[in-house]
Amino acid sequence: MADLPLMPKATAVWLVDNTTLTFEQIAAFTGMHLLEVTGIADGEVAEGIKGIDPVLTGQLSRQELARCEADPRARLRLEKKASLLAPEPKRKGPRYTPLSKRQDRPSAIAWLVRYHPELTDGAISKLVGTTKTTIESVRGKTHWNTPNIRPVDPVALGLCKQTELDEAVRVAAAKKARESGEPVLTDEEKLSLMSTEQSLTASREPRLPSSMTGLENFTLSDSSDSSEDPRGPALDPDALFNLPRGDADHDDNEESLDPRDRR
Repeated sequence: MADLPLMPKATAVWLVDNTTLTFEQIAAFTGMHLLEVTGIADGEVAEGIKGIDPVLTGQLSRQELARCEADPRARLRLEKKASLLAPEPKRKGPRYTPLSKRQDRPSAIAWLVRYHPELTDGAISKLVGTTKTTIESVRGKTHWNTPNIRPVDPVALGLCKQTELDEAVRVAAAKKARESGEPVLTDEEKLSLMSTEQSLTASREPRLPSSMTGLENFTLSDSSDSSEDPRGPALDPDALFNLPRGDADHDDNEESLDPRDRR
């Protein structure tokens, strides 16, 4: 994506009113559609928007404007990027949280404390814009609204960005690994330490949780009887339903007797 000037629509308004550039040149420079630039010239688009001079803001030079006005096929080139003209301010201390979202901070703190215990109070404070006293009260369940606090992802609540949360977790995990002296490697990092041939042939076997370590070879059956069928001896179906012949004849004789003779 090409770099765009600061306030593209206001810049387009100024270029339409104060230069002889073609609509195609203005549209290419501001990243707008050709019909939008035509609408600005007709007064149908950007009504009430005051134009901004890109020369005064240091985004264009007079020589660049003159060059493109002389050649309709030429395209304007930015002198400075908009990101350099308006850099994102660096915050110091806790971030500002709007009033409408301050009631959600205890839920975000509870989520961070539960699922990311490696984060320090300072890191949590910077992420959701709270104080260490509130974090300690939520962690110790002494907060006045503890019965109603439910852990909720701070990203879903809009209290921080996913990139900021990932960066804070990464820094906390690296610090914990340095203190313990044992680097924590993921499966991808372990594979990256292998050669290409080894990583292609390596299989990712499912691992048991750490709480079940030592039960890999556990079995309920006796190893000495491994040759026997666990379902027991095979049964002959004919032996189950074929009754002795003598008993069958005796039953037939009893059924053939007249009920009056049994009296």
